[in-house]
Amino acid sequence: MDSQLDERYSRQILFAGIGEAGQRRLLASRVAMVGCGALGTVLANYLVRAGVGHLRIIDRDFVEPSNLQRQTLFDESDARDSLPKAIAAERRLRSINSSVTVEGIVADIGPRNAEELLSGFALILDGTDNFETRHLLNDTAVKLHTPWIYAAAVGSYGVTMTIRPGITACLACLLTPENRTEPTSAPQSEDTCDTVGVIAPAAGVIASIEAAEALKLLVEERDRTQSVETRLVSFDVWTGKYHSIKVARDPECRVCVHRKFRYLEGKAQPHVTMCGRDSVQIHERNRHLDLALTAQRLAAVASNVRHNDFLLRFTVAPHEITVFTDGRAIIKGTRDSAIARSLYARYLGS
Repeated sequence: MDSQLDERYSRQILFAGIGEAGQRRLLASRVAMVGCGALGTVLANYLVRAGVGHLRIIDRDFVEPSNLQRQTLFDESDARDSLPKAIAAERRLRSINSSVTVEGIVADIGPRNAEELLSGFALILDGTDNFETRHLLNDTAVKLHTPWIYAAAVGSYGVTMTIRPGITACLACLLTPENRTEPTSAPQSEDTCDTVGVIAPAAGVIASIEAAEALKLLVEERDRTQSVETRLVSFDVWTGKYHSIKVARDPECRVCVHRKFRYLEGKAQPHVTMCGRDSVQIHERNRHLDLALTAQRLAAVASNVRHNDFLLRFTVAPHEITVFTDGRAIIKGTRDSAIARSLYARYLGS
């Protein structure tokens, strides 16, 4: 490192867990992050300041005023201009550390492009907001044999777990019935930031833990099995409750044992079709929704919420969304399947 870089990272180099050798590894590392919301903005900020050599940010959404309460890389001008989050983050991060390569990609990651977007990176980071995408990341990471870090935050609560294919449990292992008996296994898939809210400190704490785990992996400590956290960590910043639990590998895991990549192959992703003029239908989800409970959750964030025993209908202007008990939905007001899927994930979970 030249003297300028040595000065920039001097406090980090003094830390025994990193040192000069670890800093050199960070400067040579390549990391991909999917999602740049509350988790992703904190995570990307820390990694770029730490000197990760190349950071690819993949996100499909644009900045809105409601993001500014917790998404720390964005400001009012980004929201006013409706900038794509990946582009706004890239610009801000380049101004923070010009020696790092930051690559913002505006894309809706899915089965067709996941391997292309995530190949060639040392680590994959979860900054997403829905389990459908996380299952896709898990399939892709296991297939590529690339470590990845799962993270989620909603309300005042968040969880994170480092996943190393072939060594630790994967996300599919975590969500088996045996592991889900633990009260901290994961947020409910129906809860989203758009329905139950989220406070910035919850995302900040979990993203900080995720960033620390990323640094541990990237500096390649000698005894990685002991130094890298392999447990599911959860923290509720409102109640102060902290848990760290061991997650057992599932000996019959579909993904990391039998290598059946249903999400990566597109077999588990909901089928999306055009449905009349300016409408998209999302179907074949095989979910069972409690329409009354869902309507109660939506009452504070949507308008014209009404339901019966068969369907629930609500408006998030300019879109009208109708959802059925099996999870099938019709989104009126768009012909863009990516927008429809984003609305579904935001208001109905996954």
